[in-house]
Amino acid sequence: MARQDPPPPSALDDPAYRTGVVELLGLLALGEISACERLVADARMAPDLRAKVEVAAMAAAEFHHFEQLRDRLVELGEDPFAAMDPFESIFAAFHAKTRPSDFLEGLVKAYVGDGLASDFYREVAAYLDGETREIVVETMSGTGHSDFVVDQVRSAIEADHRIAGRLALWGRRLMGEALSQAQTVVAERDALSAVVVGGADGPGLDLAAIGRMFTRITEAHTERMETLGLSA
Repeated sequence: MARQDPPPPSALDDPAYRTGVVELLGLLALGEISACERLVADARMAPDLRAKVEVAAMAAAEFHHFEQLRDRLVELGEDPFAAMDPFESIFAAFHAKTRPSDFLEGLVKAYVGDGLASDFYREVAAYLDGETREIVVETMSGTGHSDFVVDQVRSAIEADHRIAGRLALWGRRLMGEALSQAQTVVAERDALSAVVVGGADGPGLDLAAIGRMFTRITEAHTERMETLGLSA
């Protein structure tokens, strides 16, 4: 029998990197299912059937992203719910502090949250092993309904300019709470933080690199708010 060469080493053979990847996938998966749940609730505030269907479609897209991340965790031999559980309190705190009071606030929250998630995915994708990177890249596309949100918000502002100030303040609150919760995760999860800024080959936890990443995400948020016709 011919001698078989051992399989090439994988980044996931590194216990620290594997722990970080599992935490990352758990964090992202919980973010997606949490967004899905909130969008389903927001759809009840929609002013008409078209808007309700659009928001329901956004929720369905988030659920599909969750399924992809969940399935990757299963492929790794991990319990996806155990991987998500440590982050449940983080998302619960964020949503408790950012409960929208009307349909427009719900749309802005979905738009901002989806954009922040996509920006974060883009930041970390370059540092991941090939298979995990593929899953993360596939979930980077957002819900695909940004045109609907932009149209709804801009139309509302055109009809009543006072709405712009309220929604701009709401956007700032959303960003502030999101950064606060993200910083909490960074402080508590060294393996996850190392993967976010360095992957398998990186130098490990780098607070300066994490700070620069947050700066880039904040700048992208400012551009996104301007697209809505709002100041950041």
